[in-house]
Amino acid sequence: MSVELLLLCVAAFIAGFVDAVVGGGGPIQIPAAIVLLPGIPIATVIGTTKVPSFCGTSFAAFQYSKQVQLNYKHLGLMAGVAGVAAFTGSKVLTTVSNDFMKPFLLIVLTGVAIYTYKKKTFGVHSEKEHTEREHLIYIILISLTLGFYDGFIGPGTGSFLILAFITLLGFDFLKASATAKFVNLSTNIGSIVLFAARGRIIYSIALPMAVCNAAGGFLGARLAILKGNRLIRRFFLSVVMLTILRFAYDVIVK
Repeated sequence: MSVELLLLCVAAFIAGFVDAVVGGGGPIQIPAAIVLLPGIPIATVIGTTKVPSFCGTSFAAFQYSKQVQLNYKHLGLMAGVAGVAAFTGSKVLTTVSNDFMKPFLLIVLTGVAIYTYKKKTFGVHSEKEHTEREHLIYIILISLTLGFYDGFIGPGTGSFLILAFITLLGFDFLKASATAKFVNLSTNIGSIVLFAARGRIIYSIALPMAVCNAAGGFLGARLAILKGNRLIRRFFLSVVMLTILRFAYDVIVK
C-alpha cells in the first residue's frame, strides 16, 4: 500500500466516523483526495470518494436502525426522491460549474452556526404537529432539494438534512441524524450510478477507502447512540464550521 493510499484510508476512517455522528464527512475526505491524487480530474476524485461514503453510511444506518424508531414508509419515499434528484444533480455537474452557489452557501452556513450555538434548545424539542399531507410535502421538498444539492455540490449535505429535519419536522438531533443516513444512502447510490457509468471511479482506491470508512461509520454511530443529542449537537457545530472554512477557501482563495 502506498503512502498516499494509506493517508486516504485514514481520512476515510475519520470521515466515516464524523459522518455517522452528524454527517459532513465530505469536507474531510474530498479535500484529502484532491491533495493526494494530483492530476486526476475532479469528477473522478468525487466519483471515487462516493463509494467509501456509501459504505460508511450503510454501516451507520444499520446501527441507527436497531436503536432509533423510524418511519420506514416515509424513509422509502425520501430515499426514492432523493436518489433521483442526486442523479440529476450529478448529471448537471458534468456540464456546468457549481462555483456560483458557494458564496450564498457560505452566508447560509454562517447563519446556521450562529443560530445553533446561541439557541441551546435547538434539536431537543418534540416533533411538530403536522397533518399527514403536510408532513409528506415537507419530506418530498427536503428530499428533492437536498438530493439535488448532494449530487451537484455535496459538502455539508448531512448537516443540511439534519437542519431541515429539526427545523421543518421537529426531530431531535438523534432521530434527524439517523434519518439523514438513509437519505444519504440513496443520494450516494444516485451519484455512484452516474459516475460508474461514465468511468469516473478508481476502484483500486475506492475499495480500501470503503473498508476504512465503514469502520469509522460503525464506531461513530455506536458512539452517537450511546451519548445522544448533546454529543451530536457539538459535532454538528464542528462540522458546520469545517464546511464554512471549506467554502470560504473556495470563495476567497481560489
